[in-house]
Amino acid sequence: MSDQLPHPVETPSGYPAEFERDLPLRDGRHVLIRPIRPADGLDIGAAIAAADETTLRMRFMGGPPRPTPALLAHLSTVDYKTRFALVAREPANGHLVAVARYERLAEGVAEVAVTVCPHWRRVGLATAMVEILAKAALDRGFSSFHASYFADNRPVSILLNLGGSGVREISQGIAECAIALDRTLVSAAVDALNDRRP
Repeated sequence: MSDQLPHPVETPSGYPAEFERDLPLRDGRHVLIRPIRPADGLDIGAAIAAADETTLRMRFMGGPPRPTPALLAHLSTVDYKTRFALVAREPANGHLVAVARYERLAEGVAEVAVTVCPHWRRVGLATAMVEILAKAALDRGFSSFHASYFADNRPVSILLNLGGSGVREISQGIAECAIALDRTLVSAAVDALNDRRP
């Protein structure tokens, strides 16, 4: 697979190339998914600057952060263990179309977030990226995902279907969700993605 997805001249220490994939989507398009690397920071900054109001509201639950060099370095530099992120890019031009990440909250618990460009939604991309993240999290000692989101954000609530048990609380329009990841469900979901590979 790595011969299909060109690497940068240098990859960060611990870069997990096994998470690279060409993913077919429900509408026939493909994306290239790979772990994030520091060079992605500039594109993340550009995506924040260009994002529509709805995307910013859903992702940041309010106004977006100022994309300072320090913030972009933080978002694009991870250890691939306690902080892990994936990017999805359009094969034809390399445009960044989605980012999904988890970050450690507590022992065994990671906060999960995903952002997808509007014209790449509703084709299974966000779901696939969260499924891949869940596998990475389980392999790195996490057993549950936590998410905070607007209660009317139906796509997020549907995404968090990777566990056998969970708790969802809503207060003043904000949902807090904790999902115990089920390794059998996650493995089956990732296996199904593998079956879709070209």
